[in-house]
Amino acid sequence: MIHTEPVFRQNYKFVDSRDLAEYVRAETSTNHQSYRLRTLLSGISPGPDKVMSALSGKVQTVLGLVDPGQLGRTMTHEHLTMTFECCYFPPSPADKAVSEAPIEMKNLFWLKQNPYSSPENLLLCQELEAVKEELLFYRRAGGGTIVENTTTGISRDIKTLKRLAKETGVHIVAGAGFYVDVTHSNETRKMTVEKLTDIIVSEVLHGADGTDIKCGVIGEIGTSWPITDSEQKVLKATAHAQAQLGCPVIIHPGRNSAAPAAVVRILQEAGGDIGKTVMSHLDRTIFDNGELLEFAKMGSYLEYDLFGTEILNYPYNLEVDMPSDSQRVRNLAFLVAEGYEDRIVIAHDVHTKNRLTKYGGHGYSHILNNIVPKMLTRGISQSQVDKILIDNPRHWLTFK
Repeated sequence: MIHTEPVFRQNYKFVDSRDLAEYVRAETSTNHQSYRLRTLLSGISPGPDKVMSALSGKVQTVLGLVDPGQLGRTMTHEHLTMTFECCYFPPSPADKAVSEAPIEMKNLFWLKQNPYSSPENLLLCQELEAVKEELLFYRRAGGGTIVENTTTGISRDIKTLKRLAKETGVHIVAGAGFYVDVTHSNETRKMTVEKLTDIIVSEVLHGADGTDIKCGVIGEIGTSWPITDSEQKVLKATAHAQAQLGCPVIIHPGRNSAAPAAVVRILQEAGGDIGKTVMSHLDRTIFDNGELLEFAKMGSYLEYDLFGTEILNYPYNLEVDMPSDSQRVRNLAFLVAEGYEDRIVIAHDVHTKNRLTKYGGHGYSHILNNIVPKMLTRGISQSQVDKILIDNPRHWLTFK
């Protein structure tokens, strides 16, 4: 008989052993259960250490658990269906007409420079057939996995993610948790850390948005600058959930060079595992090489995820000079030379319509088709490229 007393126990939250037992029977065969899980299921109480997750050694996709070796080349930060209306940036009066016009060829350059000033451009959720075509192309280009970072607040659609995975053969890993404060509902802001932890854990163990489709990563967890009180609670809940589950985490930092380190400190103090955490958007956040190396020492994965984005004036922080793809590759080469090849991951962060090839954008295969050849000419070897695209994402996504 399974003991019904809590077996995942922290000061902030636990997962009932009955839930875990049900999950193990549904998701893993006896052959893959760890010693800790077998003792748990037989009713023998484990020791004082954290109980090993039923997901241990696996990656959780929207279609279920897979062996890490099946992932292949992985983009660690993309969106396949979402809305970004929360970050609409009003156009200048002179651009009002073009901002409200349908997306068409003659407006594409304006849209590339002003992607957040077109309401239509912010509705990636309207382009499911185009996204499906892109994923099929991504697979033909050698891609294997997409980590889909859409969380609560920007219209996560986990049923659609499952459909896309089935129809394209691309592994899709869905994200649990909450985006930036501006998207938090009043109910979310009133939640305790314990309640937020409970929601995140449930999205991984049981399913998200009223479904049985489970998330395989926490994030992207959104933060602003300065980090708000509500975001701090979500960060603490993220760390607590990660401590229980042994799962990967991915962070959206605020647009300030001090933001990534501030987030890491909050996660560390709350018991998070920085070694299984990705810090996103470094290409628009830390520009000084000395600061970058100081942050790298904190131990997170270092993500350059805006490949394909070249914008003259970054509206959310006009002090930022958005780098070109060539500059991004140069930063990767710098980090590799400094010994961080095991901690780098990359992606495009497609989140608006104009980034799709349907609208003249780069799509989800730009890195495989264009950036990798560039990397090979800039002192990054094929084995190092494989680490960045295959090995590092695999290690990060595998549950402890």
